[in-house]
Amino acid sequence: MTEFWKEHSKLATVEEMMLDSNAQQLTQHELPEILSMLPCLAGTDVLELGAGIGRYTRHLIGKARHVTAVDFMENFVEKNKEDNSHLGNAEFLQADVTKLDFPKHSFDLVFSNWLLMYLSDHELRSLAEKMLGWLRPGGHLFFRESCFHQSGDSKRDFNPTHYRTPAHYNHLITSVVLDESEKAEKKCCGFDIVLNKPVQTYVKMKKNQNQLCWILQKVRRDVVEQHQGGFSTFQQFLDNQQYTRRGILLYEKMFGSGYVSTGGPRTTKEFVEMLNLTPGQKVLDVGCGIGGGDFHMAKTFGVEVLGMDLSSNMVEIAMERAVTEKLPLVQFEVSDATKRSFPDRTFDVVYSRDTILHIKDKVDLFRKFYSWLKPGGKLLISDYCCGEQPWSPAFQEYVSQRGYILYTPQRYGQFLKEVGFTNVQALDRTEQFIQVIKSELHRAEEIKEAFIQEFSSEDYDIILKGWTEKLQRCETGDQRWGLFYATKD
Repeated sequence: MTEFWKEHSKLATVEEMMLDSNAQQLTQHELPEILSMLPCLAGTDVLELGAGIGRYTRHLIGKARHVTAVDFMENFVEKNKEDNSHLGNAEFLQADVTKLDFPKHSFDLVFSNWLLMYLSDHELRSLAEKMLGWLRPGGHLFFRESCFHQSGDSKRDFNPTHYRTPAHYNHLITSVVLDESEKAEKKCCGFDIVLNKPVQTYVKMKKNQNQLCWILQKVRRDVVEQHQGGFSTFQQFLDNQQYTRRGILLYEKMFGSGYVSTGGPRTTKEFVEMLNLTPGQKVLDVGCGIGGGDFHMAKTFGVEVLGMDLSSNMVEIAMERAVTEKLPLVQFEVSDATKRSFPDRTFDVVYSRDTILHIKDKVDLFRKFYSWLKPGGKLLISDYCCGEQPWSPAFQEYVSQRGYILYTPQRYGQFLKEVGFTNVQALDRTEQFIQVIKSELHRAEEIKEAFIQEFSSEDYDIILKGWTEKLQRCETGDQRWGLFYATKD
């Protein structure tokens, strides 16, 4: 690694550091984009790893209380110090991050740009554990890496970079847990994903979706809930159990190309028609799955769509499809809607299909939706609901095993009114749900041979069993399906 960077740091220029002859123009657009994603830095202590010649250091110094800028190439560190030490309270260190150490709870933000891809999996896991310790409770980690393949056009005699997939980073970082027990209290902590998305500068200027950035938050890890099956985070549970890549493609085979939610393209077209979309409007899709609905809205109505999902497997497939669809109006990100923030009045529409059943505090989430919508904005949600309690033991077990938080359609509608939405329609569409399930069971029989050939007879039997049990739950009245429409005055 030292030899590689000696070769690419002779003049300590931004072109060398970014390994790209177009570095100046990229920087002009990339800097404000990435800085806009960071949490508020006022009064914070920031650790910048792989600071290079200080492309970001100068901006971090201007916002934070103190910045510690670290790089392992001496001439990069000297250049950074020469250009930026006069700007404020900062320290410049030459060090190898794999050997770096700081006291516990020293920083509010760890910022890293193009560093982790030069570490082995073992080194990355070790550094993640250290960063957890260095961060104060509630602190954030930001990092950005090249995934899949290289971006820069600089000639390289050899390339020590690890071009991981986003899912690989997600698993490595979120699986690290640190014991921070004290005398009176036993506790541990880990990282939760707040945001994982492509850097749009590279999408627009290079047609390149391989530049990915992350924001993660240090959170307390309680005893793993039963429905998470032993996984440290709900995101890990989704990617490793409920929505494995194979499982997603299996669902898609049943629901239709691009879809993993009830009714596939048929219900999507019906519900989207209720929104009266017009070209240029901005739509947020919460729980976008693999993007079928987003592509439909962009292609049919010319709207801009941001699809967000907590499953990195879902988003990776959606991004792969976006390349094929060649639709710049559609973007995707891995993010947690309960932790994500947008400026007030950003979107014309918030749309969500069969997703919010996973979220405990629905009122708080609906309050976010309300603030994110422009005046006159519209909300459209379909979601799993329930009948009045007491439920049957079988349904109670199903809800507990899945970790769903369900309400009656009427109560759901009341939540929307509580946060200020008007013209609220809380529709019980269970009968439609039943008919959709029956049609999907019929379709399953028609595609049985092709399904088994692509997957297996065991998968086919599991799908049929699941759909049949879902039908029974609806027919007994325990499981309901709600459709919710509302507006912001």
